[in-house]
Amino acid sequence: MKQGIFTVGENTALTASVYRMTLLGDTSDITNCGQFVNVLLDGFYLRRPISVCDRVEGKLTLVYKVVGKGTEKMSRMQAGEKLDILTGLGNGYDLTPAGDKPLLLGGGVGVPPMYLLAKDLIAQGKQVSVILGFNTKDEIFYEDEFRALGADVKVTTVDGSYGIKGFVTDAMKTIDYTYFYTCGPEPMLKAVWNASETGGQFSFEERMGCGFGACMGCSCKTLTGNKRICKEGPVLRKEEILWQK
Repeated sequence: MKQGIFTVGENTALTASVYRMTLLGDTSDITNCGQFVNVLLDGFYLRRPISVCDRVEGKLTLVYKVVGKGTEKMSRMQAGEKLDILTGLGNGYDLTPAGDKPLLLGGGVGVPPMYLLAKDLIAQGKQVSVILGFNTKDEIFYEDEFRALGADVKVTTVDGSYGIKGFVTDAMKTIDYTYFYTCGPEPMLKAVWNASETGGQFSFEERMGCGFGACMGCSCKTLTGNKRICKEGPVLRKEEILWQK
């Protein structure tokens, strides 16, 4: 974990509620796809955890949804403004078991971390398939960005206004894959867990206090013991997940 000051390079709307912010600063502590950062905003006590969408040396990309006063303030930030950020948080995805044809499934705000994961897997020569799930056409973002990487992309919408009508699990049935990675709301993750035919890894969203394992506020039970989503997570393997009833 490293604390640093980042400069806003760009902050643009992708949809009515989803924004992409590029930040300039020290990205050396972001070593794995699936990690997150914790953003401190003036006037707010707790930091905002946001998954890393992309990183290159000296440049960090965050894609976030406006869901409250904190992210609403972020959406109004302009180029040149400064942010205090903790980087290198979370354990991220393990690419070792991916096989030749990994499948990536992102739902809503679970889409952004799939981008860096796809980028890293394609760099390894993998044949990557991506399923992006949204409620309706107006919510879709990053479809073209995934295609530009060279991934095979399918989009689902619950209302059928674009792509495949239904959920990511409906498109999942049509794809031959060796392993899967996913991030999204918990009902989607549970549906993927039930529908999957191989091993896989799940990135969970959770309310966090500190973001680095000290407060124990985001602990959850797993088949291998209690784990902190911010520290031992946010990525958990399919085999260790214990779903709450």
